[in-house]
Amino acid sequence: MFSLAQKTALVTGAGSGIGQAIAGLFAQQGAFVWVVDRDARAGRATVDAIRAAGGSADFAELDVSDPAAVAALAGRLPPLDVLVNNAGVGHVGGLLQTTAADLDRLHAVNVRGTFNLCRAFVPAMLEQQRGSVINLASVSGVIAVRERLAYNMTKHAIVGLTKSLALDHSHTGVRFNAICPGRVETPFVKARIAEYADPAQAYRDMASTQLTGRMARPDEIAAAALYLAADESAMVTGSNLLIDGGWATGK
Repeated sequence: MFSLAQKTALVTGAGSGIGQAIAGLFAQQGAFVWVVDRDARAGRATVDAIRAAGGSADFAELDVSDPAAVAALAGRLPPLDVLVNNAGVGHVGGLLQTTAADLDRLHAVNVRGTFNLCRAFVPAMLEQQRGSVINLASVSGVIAVRERLAYNMTKHAIVGLTKSLALDHSHTGVRFNAICPGRVETPFVKARIAEYADPAQAYRDMASTQLTGRMARPDEIAAAALYLAADESAMVTGSNLLIDGGWATGK
C-alpha cells in the first residue's frame, strides 16, 4: 500500500524537519523526489541521505516567494505527480507586537509561496489529469493560537486556498489537501527548547497543549503526506488533516 513508484514529487522546505522527512519517505516508497530549499547546503544533504538509502532525488535551490524563480523552475522540470508545499516561516506576537513588515514576510512565504508553486506546477497536472497537491498548514489554520497573529492569519489562508483549489478543480483528477500539524519535534523547535533554562519543563509546557502529552515527530507528519500522495487516497480532496494530538479538540 501507498507506493509512489513511477511518480515524481517535489517538496519545498525539504532541507530539514517535516519537509526532509516527507522527501525521505516519498523516495523510500519509490518516488523520484525534487528536494527544494533556499538553503542549498541543507537541501543537498537531504538528497545525499536519500541517495545513500537507495532512493532517487535531486536538488533545486529556490526562494518560494519569488514568482519568477518558481516559474523558471517549473519550466525546467517534467510534470509532477505530487507537489508538497511545506516551506514556511513563523512569528511570535499579537497585534501590538506585529508590524506590517512582519505580516508581509509571513504572507510572502507562507501564502504567496504556496500560491506561486500551485500557479506554476498545477497546470501540467491538470493537463495530464492527475496529481496530488499537499499544502502544509497548521492547527493554527483551524483554531487561533495565542500570540501568533500573523502566523494564524497565513495558515488560515492556506486552508482557504486549499479548499478553493479543490472546489475549482473538482472532476479533473487533481486533488488538493492540507495537513494541519500541531507542535512537531523539528530541529528548529528542539533548538529553541534547548535555549530555555529548563528545557525539560519547556518541552512539557509546549506539549501540554496536545491531549497526547507530547509533540509529533516529523515522520508522523510524513506518513500522512504519503497517504495523501498515494492513489489509495483518491477520494480525498479539499480536506484538512489535523495531526495535532487533539489540540483543536479543546480542553
